Amino acid sequence: MLYRISVVLAGATVALTGLVAAGMGSAGASPTTLTATESPSPTATPRPTPTCPPVLPITGAATAVTATSVTITYATFLTPPCGYNPPVTVVLFASQEDAQLWQNPLAEIVSGPERSGTVTFSGLTPDTPYWFRFGADGRQVPYPIGTARTAPTQACTATAVINNTWSTGFIATVTVRSTGTETLPSWRTTWQWPGNQRIVAAWGGVVETSGTTVTVRNASYNGTLAPGASTTFGMLVEGGTPLPSFYPTCSR
Repeated sequence: MLYRISVVLAGATVALTGLVAAGMGSAGASPTTLTATESPSPTATPRPTPTCPPVLPITGAATAVTATSVTITYATFLTPPCGYNPPVTVVLFASQEDAQLWQNPLAEIVSGPERSGTVTFSGLTPDTPYWFRFGADGRQVPYPIGTARTAPTQACTATAVINNTWSTGFIATVTVRSTGTETLPSWRTTWQWPGNQRIVAAWGGVVETSGTTVTVRNASYNGTLAPGASTTFGMLVEGGTPLPSFYPTCSR
């Protein structure tokens, strides 16, 4: 018995030829041919593209300012791949162009692990605009660009002191001090009484009242204050429970 085996890989044909001397027919029998086909390669299933909700994944705004500081409140709403994980880096710029190009940052603050919170930049210039942007997960967030402006320098301050009290009233003195860099040409102070207090006499200032709101303006002789200079006015107050103190504001 003699066999010849021919295999063509990638081929497509496997031929078996047998020559059988006895019991299998004559020596001239036709060869038997079998055909095999390669199995197709498996096709990879594409990963689905995530559908992200139509909201900004991180937002922020200036929520408080003073003459020298800006407080920014931020919130991250979405996690990767649609959003970001904390901490958040808040970056402050001196111009809109610098903010757009992410160049010349003035300062940056890295938040804590919370998904929302506040950061405060201090040591800024009064009455000056600033811009801020966010970073997270080691990346620069492409949006948003926020803006804030520090408050102007306060022209003056007013501090009240209770000099004497009795069961139905008190005497108080208010000190007005110029805190600006220029001479203060005039001033006024304002506060609100918590009850039915009323001023029955005053000196060193001109009193105006509207309900519980009190405004005291400078007298004709003490309105002009050089930087750092101060003056006082006093009052006799009746009605209601004597106060431990009150807190007037001052402006020009």
